[in-house]
Amino acid sequence: MNAIAEPTAIIIDCADPRSLAEFYRKVTGWEITDSDDDSAYLGEGPIQLAFQRVPGYQGPGWPDKAKHAHLDFKVADPDVATKELLALGATKPDFQPGEGEWTVLTDPEGHPFCIAAG
Repeated sequence: MNAIAEPTAIIIDCADPRSLAEFYRKVTGWEITDSDDDSAYLGEGPIQLAFQRVPGYQGPGWPDKAKHAHLDFKVADPDVATKELLALGATKPDFQPGEGEWTVLTDPEGHPFCIAAG
């Protein structure tokens, strides 16, 4: 089947695009490729991770039925990665579904993301 469209970026709403891009730069190792007061982009493709300022933005809660999406990352050692991510500014919520298959963390603005051994 032929594709109708090709994804180019995953864009996350936030209050401070530069700060959040810097957090995820440290998480992924991807470089910030474009940044201004209203947006920031990581990576050179084929898909970029981007952040856009939304006035008055407040991050989702966890768990929260209003959450619509989250990022998943594979890591070599989940315990070591959790410690490193917490040192970068992530937080680890008390609610941890998945029976140890993955760990839920939240970024500095409250967006949940998961890490799992891979």
